[in-house]
Amino acid sequence: MTITHDHLLLELKKITDEKRVTENETILEHHSKDESHHTPVLPETVVFPVSSEEVSAILKFANTHKIPVVPFGVGSSLEGHAIPIKGGISIDFQFMNKVLEVRPEDFLVRVQPGVTRTELNQALKKYGLFFPVDPGADATIGGMAATNASGTTSVRYGIMRNQVRDLEVVLADGNTIHTGGLSAKSSSGYHLTSLFVGSEGTLGVFTEITLKVYGIPETIVAGRATFPSVKDAVDGAVSLLSAGIAIARVELVDEQSIELVNRHSKTDYPVRPTLFLEFHGNEQGVKQDISFAQELLDANHCEKLVFETDSLKRAKLWEARHNLAYAVKHSFPDKKMMITDVCLPISKLTDAIVYARHVIEESGLNGSAIGHVGDGNFHANLMFDKNDPEEVKKAYDINQKIVEFALERGGTCTGEHGIGIGKIKYLNKEHADTVPLMQMIKNQFDPNNILNPGKVLPEKL
Repeated sequence: MTITHDHLLLELKKITDEKRVTENETILEHHSKDESHHTPVLPETVVFPVSSEEVSAILKFANTHKIPVVPFGVGSSLEGHAIPIKGGISIDFQFMNKVLEVRPEDFLVRVQPGVTRTELNQALKKYGLFFPVDPGADATIGGMAATNASGTTSVRYGIMRNQVRDLEVVLADGNTIHTGGLSAKSSSGYHLTSLFVGSEGTLGVFTEITLKVYGIPETIVAGRATFPSVKDAVDGAVSLLSAGIAIARVELVDEQSIELVNRHSKTDYPVRPTLFLEFHGNEQGVKQDISFAQELLDANHCEKLVFETDSLKRAKLWEARHNLAYAVKHSFPDKKMMITDVCLPISKLTDAIVYARHVIEESGLNGSAIGHVGDGNFHANLMFDKNDPEEVKKAYDINQKIVEFALERGGTCTGEHGIGIGKIKYLNKEHADTVPLMQMIKNQFDPNNILNPGKVLPEKL
């Protein structure tokens, strides 16, 4: 049954509160987009629930009337996940931002989806614990679980899917389930937690998340190593991994990116391919790791190696790395950014980055390349004029070439950003034999296709 806009607002206000349902133009516009280059689309309304029960009632109502529902965290996603391309209801979780329970003896924490990773780590610090997944942006835990986020620390601690023990999920019909438990492992049934992590809001809406957390390391040392070529830098990183050194972060930033970082962050790093490094452990162990790492990097033609133990200097180093996307944006303020996100076997990473630089330079567009070289994931940041059809085509062609290069070498079209809107056709190419099975799962969980429709999978014919 089709309902009017006024009826929709009235029912949502009954479920939640008069002040937590809005059609304010500014708020609608904020929820029409994310950090990606994809075209914004306004939702019909935005609702701000405060409990699982409210989320359940919203979904039950939406499912009955076949109204699209799109979860929204802080809008930091990069493939259009939060864009309500079919209109409908945008559910904003900013009021569901509590750390519900910390279990320090079990190294677990239970949170609501609107908690950001910074807020979580502030709450954990007094227990001597931290949550390691660091995608750069101060994303919400719900959004990070929905996209299976990772980032700079995944080489040591793993990706989001490795951290989630249990999810409270509200299904399309309003029923609420738990997918896991508190134990460190289980052989009980299908692993539904892993199915929901990375589902991008298309199978259910997360209302509670139980995560694995870690003890804060006794010693943290950051480093910066420069090399004459990308190949030398990647070979240096591979040598560190092969030696079993307990490295927590190893990030590659190319020459063009370093130049932009220096300009934006007021640093004076040598304009060379650079590895940003971080070591975690006890004092003596880290000293031994650093000494061994220096030998290995020198053997791979490292030109300069600088270590930082001071917390402020470490923060400055990683701030420069994390702000790279903004450095690129601010360098070309009149252009949009498209960020590629492929992951390959590490043995193919050098070739992929060199190839990416070649196609960017050949196109005449401005762009840079950075990589989580510890796990084979890298990004090319492409700047283009969205009003220039030729530049738009060039950007999409570069993205396609980089993705196809990765797929042909056993890689994936996305290492951490997710499929969203922009990578559906590449999912079809990467998993042609299993996309029909994915569609069957989607149809079973969401027969009316109200949950973030138009994302991940091709539309039903």
